[in-house]
Amino acid sequence: MMESRHSGGVTLIEMLVVLGVILVLAGVVVTVTLRVESQGKEAVVQNAFTLLGSALHEYHEARGQFPPQTERNTANARPHAELMYRELHAEPASRQVLEKLNTSLIKNTSGPADLRFICDPWGTTIDYVYATNDTFPRLTSAGSDRKFGTDDDLVNTGR
Repeated sequence: MMESRHSGGVTLIEMLVVLGVILVLAGVVVTVTLRVESQGKEAVVQNAFTLLGSALHEYHEARGQFPPQTERNTANARPHAELMYRELHAEPASRQVLEKLNTSLIKNTSGPADLRFICDPWGTTIDYVYATNDTFPRLTSAGSDRKFGTDDDLVNTGR
């Protein structure tokens, strides 16, 4: 009769299985965390779009028009955003709405108001375009990849 010898130790295979399970769980946690962070940033952009939309409405009520910006070239997003900020800041009712924006989104705050602009949480300038035949200005965030014209771009829904 053979005697079974079982030591109280852990085999290498058991350790590898446990390590594999831990790695899979860690991967799931990291993936979920990154997605939650991304959704939070998207919510910040949507909130900024809502506030900017309100500021644009206030501007329109006071001046009868939106700040003109017909160029549709996202390579010039910063000058577009500077123009929008300058125009909205010049109108008192719009300025009051701008003051509600998350201050971390407003860049160049040490400079004059006509050189300030608004960025998304990823650090990319929010583009502003409005032509007279448009019903409402278009605001665009490049999204997490920081490149305009890709699937992750965030665009205001209008009014």
